Amino acid sequence: MKQRQKFTDTIAAQVDGFRPTFEAQVGPALAEVFMMEQEELRRAGLPQGIARVGDKLPEAILYDDGGHPVPLREVLGAAAAIIVFYRGEWCPYCSITLQTYQRELSPLAETFGTRLIAVSPQHPEITRKMAHERGLYVSLYSDAGNTLASQLGIVTSPSPESTLARIALGIDVAGSNLDRSLTIPFPTVIVADATGTIRFIDVHVDYTNRTETSDIIDALVAL
Repeated sequence: MKQRQKFTDTIAAQVDGFRPTFEAQVGPALAEVFMMEQEELRRAGLPQGIARVGDKLPEAILYDDGGHPVPLREVLGAAAAIIVFYRGEWCPYCSITLQTYQRELSPLAETFGTRLIAVSPQHPEITRKMAHERGLYVSLYSDAGNTLASQLGIVTSPSPESTLARIALGIDVAGSNLDRSLTIPFPTVIVADATGTIRFIDVHVDYTNRTETSDIIDALVAL
């Protein structure tokens, strides 16, 4: 029997290693604001109405990195799919996650004949620039106004305090979004089968926590 591939450099471990550097860069006052935001998100927990295993993926229009509208069903075709929702290029935890999935998950997704796409509400021009600067070749799409994320029940907004803290760091969340709103998705991974039925969904309210590659592979194997 072929031994299962192991990933020792988990996203959680990378985040733990990144956190001290981030806190040193932003300073103790702003770091405290973000820690309080994360605590509030954990306390509130998952919202009602999140899509469940067995639900069908909804109809939605996404925009590719050239700004062209594409129906989700055309993006996915007749293949099983891994859909990664991330907050935006301004989120360092999203960057860690996308780089990890590209490194560890993309080759396996191809082996399984599975589409791997990453979706955020940000403007396609920002997505295109992010991909170029960070060497991302994962298929990236924009969800204008969080239309798809809203139908899946996975939308939220940064707290007012954290929004001001990000502005102080030169981060304009609303300005990066296609609809100019503050609405963003909870970090989420969905695995859907070839019929568009959700077989796995993992939603994280604390944006410093992400779905590990090994859990996504388990979901693929179970299809």
